[in-house]
Amino acid sequence: MSDPQVSEMGTGPRGETPAGAASPVYHGGNLAQARAAHPGAPTPWIDLSTGIDPVAWPVPALPPEAWTRLPEPADVAALEAVAATAFGLHDPADLAAVPGTQAAIQMLPRLLSGATVGILGFTYQEHAHVWRAAGRTVTVVERLEDLARFDVGLLVNPNNPDGRLVPPERLAALALDMGATGRRLVVDEAFVDILPDGASLAPRLPLAGAVVLRSFGKTWGLAGLRLGFVAADAAFAAAMRNAFGPWALSGPALAIGRAALADRLWLEAARARTAVDAARLDALLMRAGLTVIGGTPLFRLARSEDAARLAEGLARAGIHLRRFPHDPRLLRFGLPGDVAEWRRLAEALEDLARRDAGIAG
Repeated sequence: MSDPQVSEMGTGPRGETPAGAASPVYHGGNLAQARAAHPGAPTPWIDLSTGIDPVAWPVPALPPEAWTRLPEPADVAALEAVAATAFGLHDPADLAAVPGTQAAIQMLPRLLSGATVGILGFTYQEHAHVWRAAGRTVTVVERLEDLARFDVGLLVNPNNPDGRLVPPERLAALALDMGATGRRLVVDEAFVDILPDGASLAPRLPLAGAVVLRSFGKTWGLAGLRLGFVAADAAFAAAMRNAFGPWALSGPALAIGRAALADRLWLEAARARTAVDAARLDALLMRAGLTVIGGTPLFRLARSEDAARLAEGLARAGIHLRRFPHDPRLLRFGLPGDVAEWRRLAEALEDLARRDAGIAG
């Protein structure tokens, strides 16, 4: 597998939205739309449009009270203590459990002041969307250090979709600089758990100016649980917790999150497995004539001048990809799950290549 791009530049893949410009909001998923567009495609569909581990942490039977009782504050505190240990935080008070990082993203404009927001490079589009909806001025910048001039600076690390990775020591220095004048640096670490230890800013917290978002559903393959975390200083963590109010997390989310985050052996196995699978996916894509330009162990970003045709051909084969309307040459592939999914993807790519050879001949 090619390593994630280590860079301070925010330009991302060629053809992205120009610096400072508004960016479209589009996501992976929405399999119903793909089914409607290709009703004759074979089933079951293979959804490679998201960066969610297809091999989920094995959920055990839950105690009945996880379903039948309102969650207690002690249950939330227990989850936050386990999460703090898992993320390398020194004090659980510096972390708030939330009903998914998307919910936290939408809460940030309510809790952070300032008129200007800088976002590093082409990235997850909901960040720009929610800040603009809150009436803030949002600018996309190309260099990490450019974030320092905004009231709120924001980056996704590792970046979605190209895997750009900024070292945590550089983020810490920037956060301290911004925090000295009352500004904030928000670091969305949605995909950091699948990387080897050492990539996260979280173990350096609390750090003046720093807010770190952590996802649960992606690495543990349980996106439907809707669980995430916000790490910062204790005062900001408390403000985030209070903003959601009582019973923001379900009993099952608290129980499953607590057990899964404590399962270090499963996480290490998942890291090893996804690294192998990402390299396998790279090989498949390159044999099909695509150029792999980045990603993380949970997804790969590829470029092809024939990307639109490839995506349509794979959709006809019942395989759903992440496309990028702003640059039709780009495709993002999540990991196939079982043997059957790997075989179907390989056969579909080979079939498209044979058709191309026949046309060329």
